[in-house]
Amino acid sequence: MRRGRNLTVPGWTGSGPDHWQSLWERARPEIGRVEMPDWERPELEAWVTSLEAALAEGPPAILAAHSLGCLAVVHWAVRSGGEDATARVRAALLVAPPDAERDDAPPEIAGFAPIPREPLPFESVLVASATDPWIEPDRARDLARAWGSRFVDAGDAGHLNTDAGFGPWPEGEALLDELATAR
Repeated sequence: MRRGRNLTVPGWTGSGPDHWQSLWERARPEIGRVEMPDWERPELEAWVTSLEAALAEGPPAILAAHSLGCLAVVHWAVRSGGEDATARVRAALLVAPPDAERDDAPPEIAGFAPIPREPLPFESVLVASATDPWIEPDRARDLARAWGSRFVDAGDAGHLNTDAGFGPWPEGEALLDELATAR
């Protein structure tokens, strides 16, 4: 197995102390966090720049993105291009991406539209819930197809966050470990 590192990429407002991303970071020293300049007022350019800076600092990473963090990863990957992206990212776990193109999307996330539809140049898994208030299940499946991601249906799981009852989330951690051992 190629050695690397794991980075979480939280979404709008960051991930609180009981969110699965934060719990993973505390429990596993190989998991770090991509810090964004402003969690409350996300700006696409600033988030892509922060992700770029985090990825430039070490070996290729496996990303565990949640919500708006997923869209930051996809925008970064498309802009970085194939070889540069695969030199910095081994794989990505994309959990509960929001539909920033919906008419009722909050203005804080609407700036991440349009959502890129190009295939990602690295392996990815998209996990989505049938009851996520931020994206319809068919839309999540369409994004997974467009990005070349394996789709995992989380069932009735809301936004796969603390409010939906997700703390440690061992199923997600197993997916992350699966991505780490692939290739």
